[in-house]
Amino acid sequence: MRLAMKCSIILAIILMIVVLFIPPPSRTAPDESIATVIISKKFKWEEKGDRGGGLERVNSTNGWKELVSNQPLPPKRSDVNSVWYQIRVPALPWSSSAMYIERVYGQHITLYIDNRKVYEISRNFMYDTNKVLLPLSKQDSGKIVSVHIEAVRDRIGIDRNIMAGDYQMMLKLYEKANLEDVILGSSYVFIAFIMIICGFFLNRIQLVSWITLSIIIMSIGVLILTYSPFLYSLDEDKGESLLLMYDVALFTLLPSMTLFFEKTVNIGNIRFIRNFRRFQIVFSVGILIFMFVNKMFDNRYFDAYYFVSVKVLGLVMIMQLILIVGSTMIYALRGNKDAAIFATGFAIFAIVSGGEMVWYYIQKENYEMFWWKWGVFAFVISLIIILGRKFAHNHEQIVVYSRELEIFSNELQRAEKMEIISELAASVAHEVRNPLQVTRGFLQLLQEKSKDKEKEYLTLALEELGRASNIITDFLTFAKPEIEQVTLLNISKEFRHIEGILIPLANFQGGKMTTDIPNDLWIRGNSSKFKQAFINMIKNSIEALNGDGQIHIWAYSKNDEVYIHIQDTGEGMNESDLARLGEPYFSNKNKGTGLGLMVTFRIIEAMHGQVVFTSEKDNGTEAVVRFPSVTPETIVPAPK
Repeated sequence: MRLAMKCSIILAIILMIVVLFIPPPSRTAPDESIATVIISKKFKWEEKGDRGGGLERVNSTNGWKELVSNQPLPPKRSDVNSVWYQIRVPALPWSSSAMYIERVYGQHITLYIDNRKVYEISRNFMYDTNKVLLPLSKQDSGKIVSVHIEAVRDRIGIDRNIMAGDYQMMLKLYEKANLEDVILGSSYVFIAFIMIICGFFLNRIQLVSWITLSIIIMSIGVLILTYSPFLYSLDEDKGESLLLMYDVALFTLLPSMTLFFEKTVNIGNIRFIRNFRRFQIVFSVGILIFMFVNKMFDNRYFDAYYFVSVKVLGLVMIMQLILIVGSTMIYALRGNKDAAIFATGFAIFAIVSGGEMVWYYIQKENYEMFWWKWGVFAFVISLIIILGRKFAHNHEQIVVYSRELEIFSNELQRAEKMEIISELAASVAHEVRNPLQVTRGFLQLLQEKSKDKEKEYLTLALEELGRASNIITDFLTFAKPEIEQVTLLNISKEFRHIEGILIPLANFQGGKMTTDIPNDLWIRGNSSKFKQAFINMIKNSIEALNGDGQIHIWAYSKNDEVYIHIQDTGEGMNESDLARLGEPYFSNKNKGTGLGLMVTFRIIEAMHGQVVFTSEKDNGTEAVVRFPSVTPETIVPAPK
């Protein structure tokens, strides 16, 4: 995460350098042969006495000031809402000419040549950014173009460059101005539209975050589109509708941002974020209702609406900024990766926008902010990354839950099988043991009175009856694994008895058996059952040696448990055989029934232990058995 944050900071610094030292696409004419930049213009505020006096009175009065093209807009006087400009048309050598004013702030704009009105635009809504393309002829060379501007807001006047040149060239500049806003905004809207369609294929848990991000991206796209003067210059009649779309997108974006942060960034259940989001929803819905009521009454309540939608909304945005940025910074420092990604994306946006603002003021406001839109792009990418991480995390959880469900299902099936076999084993064992004992007794009597050849057959029959009796005993142990006469067992002492039984068998098979068991390991259980379980496992290891080999047994205590390892260098098992250990009637031996390990598992389970086998074909097998550890001091004597 630290490397990702360092890379993000480096990227932000590079973007800031780009903002400060690489200018946006040029708005000026590329060649003086086809365009001329008008350097100077005159300016004056419209006084009360000038109103109604006509254009001649305005031109004859004093108060005109000379302005240059790069000079910032003069501050608006509080007692006036109108301003006049005078622009001298340069020589027009082109067959068809035009004057292009890149940016004019105002609601009502009128242009005159020789007291003749040649251009007029009037808006009854608040959007005040305009661009003007005025066709000219060669006869207009050297004439004065008078521009009258009325505005409701504080900014008013001609900003940026004024150019005169070939009409086709000016028309291209007019059409291409702010075209990148349309491309970028339309891309956001298109992406959001595709995301909404894809949302129909998501489940309900993922749908909320997905749709919220789609709304955020679409709102940003609509904001970029409706903020740009391009669409307003195409169709002035749609201007009020575009402005309404801007307000709706802004009022939708803010609560959507908080909701996305709440649902996606894993910072726990923070009540004040949830409550602030609810407040934003109520506030945005209230402003939207107020907006439509104001439009229904022809902007009668415009001042109140402007105060709520600009002044109050600005405070709400500041509160949201502090809340989200503060929360992300706190949780990012605590190691929350989602919060770190969110903070990084927002930091890129803030650094790029902040750097551009600094450059804007260094250039004395004679700079058109451009790169902030790509800062928004970086922020949106960070939101997409967060959502992608959330989806990936949900998928991992589903995979984990599926595995756990599969394990649980297998355990349930195994338990059901064991229950059926237990009931069957108990009933069969009780019904068969008595006839077997009777048959065994008669065969022993016959053996004493039989000849040598008959004795050989009877001996084989008795051996098979003994084997059948052992199987029945295993059945009974499996069917009733309850441990009776539970005592305190010393592991070292128990294994000394097991060694005495099995070491001769291991040596006879050509193998070697070693043990390393401390004297201070104690568990609770039944001694005979304990020996039976481990004798079964060690005998399997001895038989798996197939001659020369080694069996090593060691034990230790860890985390209040006693661990017993049985490791052999025998033939081992593959994964499929290993997975079937303990299943009824599964055995690798030619005459094996699989009941030995079944009984072993049931005994260990009855003693509250666990056993795990690991094996590899031709590389031996290891069994690890765990029991709860006890000490003699913790044993409470059973009541008499």
